[in-house]
Amino acid sequence: MPFQAKYDEYVRPRPERSFQSSHYLAPDCAGQDFFALDRGLQDLLKLYLPAAVHGKLLPQFERMGQLAGGRLNTLATVADKFPPVLHARTRWGEDEDWIEYHPAYQEMEHIAFGDFQFHAMSHRAGVLGCDAPLPPIAKYALQYLFVQAEFGQMCPISVSDTSIHLIRKFGSPALREKLLPRMLSNDPATLWKGTQFMTEKTGGSDVGALETVARQADGQWRLHGEKWFCSHTDADVALLLARPEGAPQGTRGLALFAMPRRLDDGSRNAYRIVRLKDKLGTRSMASGEIRLEGALAYLVGDVDQGLKHMMEQVNLSRLSHGVRAAAMMRRCLNESMVAARHRHAFGRDIMGYPLLRRQLLKLLTPTEAALSMVMAAADVMGRAYDGNADAARVLRLLTPLLKLRTCRDNIAVATGAMEIRGGNGYIEDFINARLVRDAHIGVLWEGTSNINALDAIQRAVRKDGAHEALSALLNSRLEEAAALPAAWRASLRDCVRRAIDLAHAVGTQERLEAQVRRAASALYYVSAAVFMAWEGCQPGVDARRLLLADAVLRHRLLASDPLRAGEEGETQGDRLLLQEAPLTLAQVLPWLTPAS
Repeated sequence: MPFQAKYDEYVRPRPERSFQSSHYLAPDCAGQDFFALDRGLQDLLKLYLPAAVHGKLLPQFERMGQLAGGRLNTLATVADKFPPVLHARTRWGEDEDWIEYHPAYQEMEHIAFGDFQFHAMSHRAGVLGCDAPLPPIAKYALQYLFVQAEFGQMCPISVSDTSIHLIRKFGSPALREKLLPRMLSNDPATLWKGTQFMTEKTGGSDVGALETVARQADGQWRLHGEKWFCSHTDADVALLLARPEGAPQGTRGLALFAMPRRLDDGSRNAYRIVRLKDKLGTRSMASGEIRLEGALAYLVGDVDQGLKHMMEQVNLSRLSHGVRAAAMMRRCLNESMVAARHRHAFGRDIMGYPLLRRQLLKLLTPTEAALSMVMAAADVMGRAYDGNADAARVLRLLTPLLKLRTCRDNIAVATGAMEIRGGNGYIEDFINARLVRDAHIGVLWEGTSNINALDAIQRAVRKDGAHEALSALLNSRLEEAAALPAAWRASLRDCVRRAIDLAHAVGTQERLEAQVRRAASALYYVSAAVFMAWEGCQPGVDARRLLLADAVLRHRLLASDPLRAGEEGETQGDRLLLQEAPLTLAQVLPWLTPAS
C-alpha cells in the first residue's frame, strides 16, 4: 500500500544490529505468529472441532495467526492513530454526509469482509472454501486471532453478522430477498454491511424509555428521533427499535426496523450523521450520533415483539464481546511474557523475580479461563443450533456470564500488562496503551456489568432455570475427567453445587438483588475451573490446564485467610505454569491442591 513506507516506524521491531542502548528495552510481539504462540488455542481446536473440519481450517488459523502478528498489526497501529473523519457535505454543498477512513482501516475491511468473510461465516457455504457454514468454534477462533491485532474493526464484523441473523430469522420473505444477497456478499462493490442502533439520550440499558417514533404513511414506515451512540455509524443497513404511533409505553410497545442507508434510487435515506464521538478507545472505528428525519425503514418480525427480536442480536453481540475480551487478554499476556523474558533489571532478567512471576500468573489464569469459556460456549452454541434444548439453556446462561466476567477481567489484565512493560506501556508508541483504552468499552457495549449480572441471575436462572442445565453439564464433565484425584474432584464438585445453590437463592429472593454480581462471578469461575479440568485430562491437550483450574479453585472459589503467611512464595504448580514446555498429567497431578 502507498502509505506503508511512511508509517513503518510505528511497528518496526527493535533492531538486532550492533548493540545500542535501545537493547535495554524489551521487544514487543510485532511480527510474531499469534497462532503459533498460543498452544492452548491449538490444543482446544483439535479437541472441540471434528478432525475433518480441523484439517480443512488449520491453514486458515495459521494464516490468520501470521496476519494478526504481521500485516494486521501494522494496519491496526496506523488506523488507531488516524481515526475516521466526518464530512457533513459534498464539495457541491449537498447534505451527503460521509465518513473518510484511512487506507489502513480500509485494507483491514478487505481482509475481514472480502478475504475471510467473517460476516457470512455462520450463514452460507463457500466461506474459506467450506461446503457448509462454519461451526461457531471455528468462527470465534478466527475472531480471537484477528482481535489480537485489531479490536475496533470487530464491531462492524459482529454487527453485520448478527444483523444478517435477525433478518434471516424474523424478516419477511420480501425483506430477506431485498437485503440478504447484498449483506452476504464478499464483493466490496455490492456488499452491504449491517449495524444496530439502540442507545438514546434517555439511556442505553433502559430501552423502554426510548423516544424514536415510527409512523406509517402510504404503506411505508418512517422513523423520527435521534440515536445517541451509533457504532459503525455509516453501515448500509441499521437495525433499530422505534415505537409505532399509538403503541404502549415501555418495552412492550417497541418494534424492530431495518433502515437502509440508501434508497432504491441510490439517494440517501432521510437521516443524518450529526457528529462522530471522540472516544477513549476503539478509535479506528466510527461511532456517532444520528438524527432521523422521516427515514424509510422496513418492519422486521412482529410489530409488538421488537425488543424480544433485538435481544437475539444483543446476546450474540455479548458472546462476541466475550471473545474479544479473551483475545485482548491473550495479546496482553503475550506482550507481558516477551517483556518479562527480555527485560533486565537489577542484575538479572525480571522473569526471575518472585513478584513479577506472581503478577504473570495473575494475567495467565484469567486469560486461559476466558479461552476455555469461549470454546465451551461456542461448543454449546453449535449443539443448541442443532436443536439441543439443554444446550440452548446453557448458552442462555453462559452468554451473560462470559460478557460480565471476561470484560471486567480484561481491564485488570490490560493494566497489569502495562505495568510489566513499564513506562513504555503508558506511551502510545507501544500497544499497551491502546489495549488499556480499548478494554474499557467491553463493560459498556451490550450492557454494563450490572445489567449482564441481572440477566444471568434474575432471567436466565430465575425465569429459564438455565442453572440446572449448566449444573448437569458441569457434573458430566467432571465424570468424564476420570484422571482427576478423587479428593480434588470432590472439592470442585462441591464448589459446583454451592455456586448453583447461590445463584438460585439470589435469583429467587428479591432482597438479595445486590448479590447478583457475586453469584454470577461464582458461576463463571466454577464453570471455567470445570472446563479447564476436563480439557486438561483429554489426550493431546497440555495438562497445564489442570493447574489453571486448580488456580481458579484456590483463588476464586475456596475460602482463604488473607492474613495467613503462605508456606512458600511460589508453589511447584506455579513454577510449572510459567515454564514454556507442555506438561503431562504425571507432572501435574501431584500438585493439585484440594480443600483442607
